[in-house]
Amino acid sequence: MILYEYPFNERIRTYLRLEHLFRRLGELVERESPTDHHYAITTIFEIMDVAARADLKTDVLKDLEKQKHVLSSYRGNPAISEAVLNDVTAQLEGCFAALNNLPGKAGHSLTENDWLMSIRSRVGIPGGTCEFDLPAYFAWQHGPAGSRKLDLQRWIAPLVPLAESIRVLLTLLRDSGAPQKVVAPAGEYRQTLPQGRTFQLARLRIDPALGLIPETSGNRLVVSVRLMRHASDDRLHASTDDSMFELTLCS
Repeated sequence: MILYEYPFNERIRTYLRLEHLFRRLGELVERESPTDHHYAITTIFEIMDVAARADLKTDVLKDLEKQKHVLSSYRGNPAISEAVLNDVTAQLEGCFAALNNLPGKAGHSLTENDWLMSIRSRVGIPGGTCEFDLPAYFAWQHGPAGSRKLDLQRWIAPLVPLAESIRVLLTLLRDSGAPQKVVAPAGEYRQTLPQGRTFQLARLRIDPALGLIPETSGNRLVVSVRLMRHASDDRLHASTDDSMFELTLCS
């Protein structure tokens, strides 16, 4: 099954983008090719660009605190495991402390690394990191893979509290939803959302054998899905088949 996720607000959209970048970064760092490590560095720069948003750190801290208060309300509930509750609460507290202790925005300390910033100033230029532009960077790429990995891990370290905080918050959000099988008559599905509950994320699981691609839109009132097919002309065309997929709404 292919999982598609659609955020209902800008904050969750930012979290998903960062999660995507952190996953890519984790994969690239573990490889040994200089090309992979080049793209690991460019991914670090992408994360820094997203994390530079003025209110991101504040939003994450507020969400961590909010989730902690929500979990506290479950204490004493016989249907809730106290051990699991304590474990998740400890994760939230650890994330809050680590992120709160970072000075400034996440990754801000990396802007003081002149060597990294010289690379950052060139990556936006097509071919701008050639050996004649950045000979020191060219030499670094020809160094031992183990040494490059240690450098990358050192540069990533200031971003780890943000990565872990977003991982915990998105895990809690995803766990809040219950999957349901739905049918899209003639390739279209629309569901009015119940009032009194704010949904933040839609998750769609679709059998890849169907060859369908969802175009999703949504807000606090309604979620709509239009199923498309990638045709031989390299365009998306609306499906007219009755199709089933799994939908999870998370709040």
